[in-house]
Amino acid sequence: MDKRTRYSETLKRFAPEVYVPYLVDTILSSKVIFKIVPGRKSKLGDFRANIRGELPVITVNGDLNPYSFLVTTLHEIAHLRTFNKYGHRVSPHGEEWKNAFRELLIPVLDSKNLPHDLEKALWKSFTNTKASSCSDLNLSRALKKYDKPTIHQTHTLEEIPMHSHFSLNGKVFKKGNLRRSRYLCTDLAGKQFLVHALATIEIIDNHDK
Repeated sequence: MDKRTRYSETLKRFAPEVYVPYLVDTILSSKVIFKIVPGRKSKLGDFRANIRGELPVITVNGDLNPYSFLVTTLHEIAHLRTFNKYGHRVSPHGEEWKNAFRELLIPVLDSKNLPHDLEKALWKSFTNTKASSCSDLNLSRALKKYDKPTIHQTHTLEEIPMHSHFSLNGKVFKKGNLRRSRYLCTDLAGKQFLVHALATIEIIDNHDK
């Protein structure tokens, strides 16, 4: 089995099948080590520049829904293209990266194979590209609709009332004010953390303490 076939067979398990040929062509032409890794709570994907002549590395979480996987992969490839052209001379999510990301999104948007709600959200994001899909709440909500359903009822942080207590990653927090796409939350020790509005949380109560 050649490399292209191996990539195609693997990506069919993670990305929308209609976009697999585009992803395979894009990855193989990028001269990059591409890895699918276990889910990470801190990030959806990652790009690491080449060191001492080694190939750069892109990793993408394997627990993402197919459309999130597609968008995250293109996001990281945009980082690679930006680095190849400008090195470290530009901001990681500056205009150079935004232009690279938009260029990668055009074939996806032109294909007309996306669900209508997601296509609409991506077009809106396309005209005002954020640092990531997580920074764009409208796009995040559209992508989240395609997550696999869970057995137990889940809630996102934005759904619960202000000042509610909730559990996340084994710690208890109190919900604070919204700052762009994240809420400023306080743990029991009084430390503050920015938590994404669409983070899946467990409700502790809905009252001030």
